[in-house]
Amino acid sequence: MNIRIDTHSHTLASGHAYNTLREMAAMAAEKGLEGLALTEHAPEMPGSCQLYYFQNLRVVPRTLYNIHLLLGTELNIMDREGNVDLPQGVIRDLDIAIASLHTPCFKDERTQENVMQAYLSVMENPYIDIIGHPDDGRFPADYEVLAREAKRTGTLLEVNNSSLRPDGYRANTTENCLKMLEACKKEGTMVVFGSDAHFDLDIAEYPFAEELVRKTAFPEELVANTSYGKLISLLKHRKKV
Repeated sequence: MNIRIDTHSHTLASGHAYNTLREMAAMAAEKGLEGLALTEHAPEMPGSCQLYYFQNLRVVPRTLYNIHLLLGTELNIMDREGNVDLPQGVIRDLDIAIASLHTPCFKDERTQENVMQAYLSVMENPYIDIIGHPDDGRFPADYEVLAREAKRTGTLLEVNNSSLRPDGYRANTTENCLKMLEACKKEGTMVVFGSDAHFDLDIAEYPFAEELVRKTAFPEELVANTSYGKLISLLKHRKKV
């Protein structure tokens, strides 16, 4: 897969990443990308940036080193109702929004019923573009339902390379990602490749994700970020990008 824009990365602002915005953009340029999404963790993630950070992103240029920047967030899904940790008006004004389940932030019991209700509610949000790392077995999901509803709502499902690391902390990610890819292939559901880079060298590195794509013979036409233009056309609510 020739992925031209990495849709999931973090800078120092997220509190547990290690590079500046400029360093991340420079590395994306060095790697020959068209674009990079900087998706800082939203406020309920311990140590992350707060509301004013996201409200002030208008001062940051959308192009650096000839790289298109999408300035967004990785929201925390807080409960089964699909509540997230930034106001709707703030999410609306961002370039891209991922919503993910994280153990420090999800308040309800992690049953499949609660997890699926959370995902289904979030996917109805017109300003949330991507479900982040739905492969995490600590949050059990029904991947056939997830793929079907993602297609219906125009939500992209993420193939997260960081999840698939052999030393990763998320549960059963390879098995779950294979299930998700097969379900997406069956339903014709679009996915994105995200590095989830917390260090600049990891930008646009997808060795574990690409292995699963080969195993499933997943079609390239169902991958949203093989070009900047294709990705933009598939995001739900295009603001100023």
